[in-house]
Amino acid sequence: MTISRSDFPEHFLFGAATAAYQIEGMASGGAGPCHWDTFAATPGNVFGAHDGAVACDHYHRWEGDLDLLQAAGMDSYRFSTAWPRILPEGRGAVNAAGLDFYDRLVDGVLERGMKPFLTLYHWDLPSALAGLGGWMNRDVAGWFTDYAELVHARLGDRVASTATLNEPWCVAWLSHFVGAHAPGMRDIRAAAHAMHHVLLAHGTAMQALRGAGAKELGIVLNFETATPASDAPEDIAAAARGDAIYNRWFIEAMAGQGYPAEAMEGLAPHMPMGWEADMDIIATPLDWLGVNYYTRANYAHDADTPWPSYKQVEGPLPKTDMGWEIRPEGLYEILTRLSDGPAKGLPIYVTENGMAGDDHLNACAVHDPVRIGYIDGHLAAARRAISDGVDLRGFFYWSLLDNYEWAFGYDKRFGLVHVDYATQTRTPKSSYHALAAALAR
Repeated sequence: MTISRSDFPEHFLFGAATAAYQIEGMASGGAGPCHWDTFAATPGNVFGAHDGAVACDHYHRWEGDLDLLQAAGMDSYRFSTAWPRILPEGRGAVNAAGLDFYDRLVDGVLERGMKPFLTLYHWDLPSALAGLGGWMNRDVAGWFTDYAELVHARLGDRVASTATLNEPWCVAWLSHFVGAHAPGMRDIRAAAHAMHHVLLAHGTAMQALRGAGAKELGIVLNFETATPASDAPEDIAAAARGDAIYNRWFIEAMAGQGYPAEAMEGLAPHMPMGWEADMDIIATPLDWLGVNYYTRANYAHDADTPWPSYKQVEGPLPKTDMGWEIRPEGLYEILTRLSDGPAKGLPIYVTENGMAGDDHLNACAVHDPVRIGYIDGHLAAARRAISDGVDLRGFFYWSLLDNYEWAFGYDKRFGLVHVDYATQTRTPKSSYHALAAALAR
């Protein structure tokens, strides 16, 4: 790698990120079911009908996984708590073993000299609440806030920061309009309600946590540059609609700027009644913003479909095993756009950046030079953003481990560490060793 720790400010944090459902193994420790279990049990939704029952067995192997982070020279660990592990029914009776697990985990992170970055929700909605409408039901804001307060009461004295939600676009749009994630709906009214309620839940939780004395509160949003497939006016308009839905909806609402007109063109008739009264709660000030960036999207007008009347077309750049274009300069563009716009004055963290590779274990090693180049290029983009005035405080690679990649099951590998799912053997890849060398003090 050409980039090293010395290229960044003295207190810049490097880390890796994971999510509870993707690594822990939800069949252990008294966790209740979540809507991903239901989604995976429905034929055709998930590759191989894989689920998170065992995953990487992190529930039992967490100490060794934290050792891997420490050995790589990481400063921080971004993890999520599983709502159904703590509250198997989503509310009501607490699973003490679940809170005890995260108590040990946070202590383990601190004992290894790293900072714990907590995310309260990374897509594992308890099935009992999904049955009541989940993110389509306005009551989800109260359910989530109660859960957030419970976790803060146990862990808040030791975590370095807390994010309410991870990637609300995926929680709401990808899951209720596109139908690619749990609960797998394709319904514009459901999507409009979820797009609003996920922000209301964020806002009510922010206010409650701040009232309880929590510090360093933020949210993690995903962004990708929206590129028109051509210079045709209709393609430019399609990219503007895609940008409004994907990149602008959440951050502009939280910045007190309301919802973008290009998105409201289609969503306004389907919004929940009285949504306007919630916008002040949604605009509760953040302490920091998390940015997840992987790729760009190329938008073309699609006259054969209803609003938003766009489709994504393949671009010419090299691609990851997910088929996503590799374009590090997009990270620079997103960071500077946010810093000059709706996130002006906010500290920013790159909370996820990484790639899936066609990784294979050969002679007890995994050679992944493309991933090394991917990390190097995106770190260079981050360094450039800092030099141009972005208040960027840290960078978390996604992910520490190969894991359950949602609708792709265990078929896609994003990890710095290879996981043999049959034996649960961990093997650090070449990228792990390259990044460790770059981070060496």
